Amino acid sequence: MPILEIKNLTIHFHTDAGVVQAVNHLSLTLEKGEVLGMVGESGCGKSVTALSIMRLLLMPPARVVTGEILFEGRNLLALDSEEMRKIRGNRISMIFQEPMTSLNPVFTVGDQIAEAVMAHQNLMKKEAMDKTVQLLKSVQIPSPEQRISEYPHQLSGGMRQRVMIAMALSGSPSILIADEPTTALDVTIQAQILDLMSNIREESDMSILMITHDLGVIAEMADRTVVMYAGEVVEHARTVDLFQRPCHPYTIGLMQSIPRIGSHGARDRLKAIPGTVSDLIDVAPWCKFSDRCVHVTGECRQRNPDLVEMESGHFVRCFKHVGVVTS
Repeated sequence: MPILEIKNLTIHFHTDAGVVQAVNHLSLTLEKGEVLGMVGESGCGKSVTALSIMRLLLMPPARVVTGEILFEGRNLLALDSEEMRKIRGNRISMIFQEPMTSLNPVFTVGDQIAEAVMAHQNLMKKEAMDKTVQLLKSVQIPSPEQRISEYPHQLSGGMRQRVMIAMALSGSPSILIADEPTTALDVTIQAQILDLMSNIREESDMSILMITHDLGVIAEMADRTVVMYAGEVVEHARTVDLFQRPCHPYTIGLMQSIPRIGSHGARDRLKAIPGTVSDLIDVAPWCKFSDRCVHVTGECRQRNPDLVEMESGHFVRCFKHVGVVTS
């Protein structure tokens, strides 16, 4: 049985401008010890999905229209607040976007991590601080005894991200949701953070939901990958298959937008996906990508294609199932 299973999840936001259809009929599974990548442009529903798993969406304006989120067989959407608090930050943890702003600037990093430890492990302040030092050591922060007395502004971006990871790991979670964990970090620090997360996963057999717009991060970290567009899954496959045989025109466009070095050492010209992401208010009942697709047909503007299995474990939402990217 998967450790996490999302079934037919639909989430709408009711606003003055209309109903925003943020996530539509999303279904996916996360196995124990697996890294599942979730990739797509801003506004495609990645972070909304993550926040819905954590039950952190403000309701209203958000509303779960359909679906279940099953963690170890229990529907998280049916739990009361007290039951959910025992799971959130303890069994399921999340690294939020923007390490520069996620920490409270008026409390030391030690106090912030210790607060999470005390909330879930019933420890006194001294014991929680000892645990905090151990956590900072585990994420390879030097001189942790000194760092616990420092404020976020005294740490670099990479250090702050490690503090966020330490806080997420404070309850020894079964699932770690990493929402853009390398945003705003330079490539050297990004590589260190990804290596750290890989090591933690191997040591604890923890499952990771890796949310990002960076296909390089997906290629390095994910066992399977879900490609989202306009609140829907448009392609889902093992990561190696997705990179070797992308099928949906949107996935192909993402692959073609990756910078490459040409045969003479010069960068090839980037290929952009034409158009912009469709408006999620009053969404048309046909293919969401049809306005940007070079392979669009009349059928694409009549109804929305189903997510079908092309080959074992490789699903795509497209009438044509076109193309394979070549280098």
